Amino acid sequence: MNPLAPAALVTGSSRGIGRGIAVALAAAGHDLLIHYSSRREGAEETAAACDAAARKAGRPVQTRICQADLALAADRHRLVDATREAFGRLDLLVNNAGVAPSVRADLLDASEESFDRLMGINLKGPFFLTQEVARWMVEQAATLPAGSPRPKIISVSSVSAYAPSVNRAEYCLSKAGISMLTALFAARLAEHGISVFEIRPGIIATDMTTPVRERYDRLLRDGFTPINRWGTPEDVARAVVAIAGGAFPFSTGEVFNVDGGFHLRRL
Repeated sequence: MNPLAPAALVTGSSRGIGRGIAVALAAAGHDLLIHYSSRREGAEETAAACDAAARKAGRPVQTRICQADLALAADRHRLVDATREAFGRLDLLVNNAGVAPSVRADLLDASEESFDRLMGINLKGPFFLTQEVARWMVEQAATLPAGSPRPKIISVSSVSAYAPSVNRAEYCLSKAGISMLTALFAARLAEHGISVFEIRPGIIATDMTTPVRERYDRLLRDGFTPINRWGTPEDVARAVVAIAGGAFPFSTGEVFNVDGGFHLRRL
């Protein structure tokens, strides 16, 4: 354990945006707890990538891997306990884990089964994980010297938090909930010096967007976003590293759009 290295827990970091975030944090000198749900091989690949990035940056770090179903209380407890055991501290929680509907169904045909699955993983899990982590961070903050960096919480949502897609309503609702989660915890934890942020990605090239790659390629060719390209996990990771590094000391509850300008309304 390196007592000088900040420690981060990144959920859903076995692939995609989560992997990009974990690797960038490792390069910035963070010890990492890499969470996965079912792809241990992917988590191990992320750990190897983190180690390589940290060595290249001259900042050797420690990585640990932990499996958890975030919809289950016992698994969330185990994830937090694993972080405590590995590092004894937590400076940054990144709520990134999320799933898309197994079947894109019209709003009038959406099933309760799909709704419950997405809400459990995408919203209930982050809410109660953040609650448990926040209690720990409050304890930590009370022991920190004045002027020292305070813990931070970042949740990754989506432009789907406000842009309706009627063939994946449950996903949109879960991401809209993440926006309110951010506001609630930002308001509650400010007195302890703990800042809470939302990062709102747009069209990001990951395995989740692979099934709709052709559609978005066509939209981008037609000028869909002002910055007219696919986003990458690294684009999202840069925002996380900036926040983690203390670049916004007078901000909390803030939303960072990493969407190529999708949120702009143009005439």
